[in-house]
Amino acid sequence: MPYVPDFSAVLTAGYRIERDGITYRVEPYELGPVVLPSGKVVGCDPLVAHATPFVGSVVPGRYPLRAWVAVLHVDGGEWQRRITALQLMVVDEPVAAWSMALLPGQDVASLGDEDFFGYAVDAGTGTLADQVAIEALGEWDFERVDEVFIPAQVPDDPIDAVVSAVVEERTGANVYVVGSGWGDGVYGTYVGHTADGRIASFVTDFRVVPPE
Repeated sequence: MPYVPDFSAVLTAGYRIERDGITYRVEPYELGPVVLPSGKVVGCDPLVAHATPFVGSVVPGRYPLRAWVAVLHVDGGEWQRRITALQLMVVDEPVAAWSMALLPGQDVASLGDEDFFGYAVDAGTGTLADQVAIEALGEWDFERVDEVFIPAQVPDDPIDAVVSAVVEERTGANVYVVGSGWGDGVYGTYVGHTADGRIASFVTDFRVVPPE
């Protein structure tokens, strides 16, 4: 079966797991609202903007964005912190089922066991934002992107390193740039559904916390 993480564990405040001498503890952080003028959600490395939205849109509006940080401990002391998941909250209701977020033309039936569709990260960052925002950001030149989103010195704490800005003034569409787990790679996004089939959230898994 295609890979779908056990989000009931990873998206739980205080969740702990130990692997190979490393203890992982998960903490949630509220980043702020994401403005979705079109309701079409894009997951991508925003510094290498790609604007194709996932299949399935939501009602346009403002939705909370939450980062799930894995705090890694070695020999009883804190070693480092990494963002293990990025969650766009659509409705505050329990998730009854998870599915892979797909782009048009993608078919999970084509995937092998443990495979997944995801977006490529080349600048060590990720986001969940509106198509309007990502298209607008794609029109920026490098100097403007560098000035707004790339700090001269990146803080050690991944939450302190999060940068957000309005990128489309007419609609207020904005982008949060967050560190993508261990950095460059390919990361899948998943859709949580309520019991009656509505979209509850989008979650990008940065694969820091190992599975059970």
